[in-house]
Amino acid sequence: MNWKLPPCGRLDRRNFLVDCGMGFAGLVIGAMLHKDGIAKASTTEGAWRPPDGKPHHPPKAKSVIWLFMQGGTSHLESFDPKPELNKYAGKTIGETPHRSVLENPLTAKNVREFVPEARKLMLNILPLQVGYRKYGQLGIEMTDWWPHLGTVVDDLAFIRSVWTTDNDHGAQYQFHSGRHIFDGSFPTIGAWVHYGLGSLNENLPQFVVLGEQVGSCCGGAMASGASYLGPAHAGVELSLDPENPLPFAAPSGEVYREEQRKQFEFIGKLDKLAAVRYPDDPAMEARIKSYELAFRMQTAIPEVFRFQEEKEHVRKLYGLDHDVTRTFGERCLAARRLVERGVRFVQVYHGGGNGGEWDAHAELQKNHSKLSAQVDQPIAGLIMDLKQRGLLDETIVVWGTEFGRTPGVEGAKGGRDHHPFGFSVWMAGGGLKRGVIHGATDELGFHAVEDRHYVTDIHATVLHQLGLDPRRLDVPGQQRLEIDYGQPIKEIMA
Repeated sequence: MNWKLPPCGRLDRRNFLVDCGMGFAGLVIGAMLHKDGIAKASTTEGAWRPPDGKPHHPPKAKSVIWLFMQGGTSHLESFDPKPELNKYAGKTIGETPHRSVLENPLTAKNVREFVPEARKLMLNILPLQVGYRKYGQLGIEMTDWWPHLGTVVDDLAFIRSVWTTDNDHGAQYQFHSGRHIFDGSFPTIGAWVHYGLGSLNENLPQFVVLGEQVGSCCGGAMASGASYLGPAHAGVELSLDPENPLPFAAPSGEVYREEQRKQFEFIGKLDKLAAVRYPDDPAMEARIKSYELAFRMQTAIPEVFRFQEEKEHVRKLYGLDHDVTRTFGERCLAARRLVERGVRFVQVYHGGGNGGEWDAHAELQKNHSKLSAQVDQPIAGLIMDLKQRGLLDETIVVWGTEFGRTPGVEGAKGGRDHHPFGFSVWMAGGGLKRGVIHGATDELGFHAVEDRHYVTDIHATVLHQLGLDPRRLDVPGQQRLEIDYGQPIKEIMA
């Protein structure tokens, strides 16, 4: 027989004899057991092994709900209002006492552009397009477009000093992977969580994507992809339709469930035979697992999206009784039902499109007032619902967007351009402090100037709370940069 030995060492004597005694069937079983980590190959001390699904240190959380606003939500008209914009409205930045923001070397240093200098600095200051006030015990300032979120502000930890390097919508991919789109394909935060911790529910995918995918301009499926970790760890896009939540997963009306089960079993046998010849093919491994999971999901997934099972007051909490909030409310409710059933990572998008609906280059007041109304109540409802069920303590909720918007006006219709130099993210639950503000931008909201955090610091914080050390997830042959790992934001950890 012609054995293909595992790359990390030789089969031990016992497994060799078992394979010989059982013939070809033994080879198949041996390969499967080895891939599942049951039949261990003898290795040298300290040799690399893939994660075993166990955390590296005691975790504070089990799951993540990752809320992402596509297009670039203005930090100035959401969670970091700046009164100086109203005071100096109509003047150029150079005519204000804050002209030094233009001399900051980070303006050029931290940007990688498709076309150099394609995006000019917007120098004429645009006043705030909405009012703001203080919320909660700490008096956290937020704008009037987020009144529902203001009622749960004491459960949130704001990071007002996030920065990134892509000033175009590839920043959507960068926010999820930590890498500029110029760099190519890299694993995203959801894939790292799936890779490191594995499954809590064998009947559901462990990395789920809800809502409109990132556009092809901005990373596309890479924004929920696994890259070199292998396709088994990529996000699974689900629809909120309980009759067809996963395209092409359900059998046609003429096929009985028992018949389909036999079909899957036969296909599985063929794949496992092929896996003996190609034991190191990640696509083959992912395909085998996907067939098995797809069959189980046909029952488990539709049940998740049967929102009529929820009590009326819960449906109202998410805004399912109003047209404006229903769509995103259903996504947030689905996210809660998924983590409740053991899903590790739920990535929830809002405002999909080519660049994203939040991309308010003109008429920001009209744009942001409309979009904020769609998400404010559902997000607040999600926080309240998780809290009252005791799930917020074990679930990390992250609200993010790819960048902020410029202090200066763009064009003649009250818009703001892309702004990667400083913007806001907030997090909640999962062992994090509540009702706190960390970091700051300058008086115009131009630069992150206090406790600056690159986007991978958000990733590192999530991984730390889940009990994972990103350095211990490294894959041989895949060199990572120091900035890829990020630094956990310990100031917001309880």
